[in-house]
Amino acid sequence: MTQETQYKGFELGPIRPPSEAQSLMLRVTRNCPWNKCTFCGLYKNKTFSVRPVSHVKKDIDGIRRCADHILRAIETHGKNFKGALPAIMASIPQGDQLIFPSVLSWVQNGMESIFLQDANTLIVKPDNLVEILLYIRKQFPAVQRITSYSRSHTITRISDADLSRLADAGLNRIHIGMESASDAVLIFVKKGVDKKTHIDAGQKVMRAGIELSEYFMPGLGGEAMSRSHALETADAMSQINPDFIRLRTLGIPKTLELYKDVKNGAFTKCGDVASARELLLFLENLKGVTSTVKSDHILNLLQEVEGTLPQDKEKIIAPIKAFLALPEEEQILYMVGRRTGIFTALSDLKDPWLNDRAKQIVHTNQVRPETVDAFTAKMMTRFI
Repeated sequence: MTQETQYKGFELGPIRPPSEAQSLMLRVTRNCPWNKCTFCGLYKNKTFSVRPVSHVKKDIDGIRRCADHILRAIETHGKNFKGALPAIMASIPQGDQLIFPSVLSWVQNGMESIFLQDANTLIVKPDNLVEILLYIRKQFPAVQRITSYSRSHTITRISDADLSRLADAGLNRIHIGMESASDAVLIFVKKGVDKKTHIDAGQKVMRAGIELSEYFMPGLGGEAMSRSHALETADAMSQINPDFIRLRTLGIPKTLELYKDVKNGAFTKCGDVASARELLLFLENLKGVTSTVKSDHILNLLQEVEGTLPQDKEKIIAPIKAFLALPEEEQILYMVGRRTGIFTALSDLKDPWLNDRAKQIVHTNQVRPETVDAFTAKMMTRFI
């Protein structure tokens, strides 16, 4: 990999976790170093690279300058500061104008958290990442949280001492896409990791005193491996006991490699009812866990599946049981309403206006029991 020498300006990566919606994005790496998972197409045909520390620091400096301009405007103009924004934009260097929208949103949200992009920042050499973290803390001492994605495989290659150094420098939350802990599923979707590595990595993060978000992907086992997918992942989560268990349901747009497996019959996608049963099986088999369960993604059928274990267990699983207990006609109505953006929660079925809108879509598209899974799967791809 050739070493970059010229700084080309502030960079912004493509994604962040939903829970980091109010965080400032700071790009430390570009794209994904693994980039082989068949259920993810975000970084396909894109080259992974690590940005030089000096370039990341220049981004941080630009963020600081923009933040100072905005904070001065707020101090001077109070609630009317937005009227001064065009003048502020005109007064700052042209390069900083690219940063301005992101920083403005961050300032308005309290400047509390920063998310390090892209897919696996922990692959950066510990000395370099510590330097970046300390520079963030120097420029923004009031920041409460610095967060990053990482792969389990990468975490296991970092020594406990280096992970503690990263924690001491300010990295206080890591998001790991476990997705599944079934070895058969992990091999099939080319995740590049096994169950043991997932467990070792999660336990390592927890020992370092860093908050851990682990992700479970309902549906990733397909119909054939659904049960082992749920049970093996529940077992791994139970051995880790992460701070957060986040749910992110599988969607399969045509651009994914996994879509080819669907077309050739190697993978049969679970519909919403089957995925709900799988999710219930997963949650009911978590043992000794004190994690907070979050259903914070638009692809999830039931976003009200949330709470902290063990005290909220019945509250967490109640919406799933309620959905599965519905008559087939109402299940179809809810699935169609949810996947077309009409419903946000199961209780919306009781809203006459929303109910009528969903019924109209069911009628217009002639959605029946034998076609509902294909219809909802198509609707889900709009959000990927």
